[in-house]
Amino acid sequence: MFHFLFRALGMIVLALAVVTAVLDLTRSIAASSVVMTPFSDLWARVSAQSLQNSQLAVETYLHPIVWDPVITFFLELPGWMLLWLIAMILLWLGQKRQNPYGRFASR
Repeated sequence: MFHFLFRALGMIVLALAVVTAVLDLTRSIAASSVVMTPFSDLWARVSAQSLQNSQLAVETYLHPIVWDPVITFFLELPGWMLLWLIAMILLWLGQKRQNPYGRFASR
């Protein structure tokens, strides 16, 4: 059951990664230079309040050091790259398990 959920969510996130990559590519062609939008800018455009709330929650419940060097590193990655990485992890979690006995072995 969870395998299907991980695969479906992974495909949706992969589609978002492709869309953001195409947007960055289009902006790069228009600007005649490489343009890579950080994930934090994408998140702020979609919901700036949830970005601030997540920062406050991490700093309150975990530690401020976790937010500043660790999470901000991932937030400053290009949006398509971080979405692709998340999609690959979800698709890996959703893959079907191999038969432990082999393809031609009988049980």
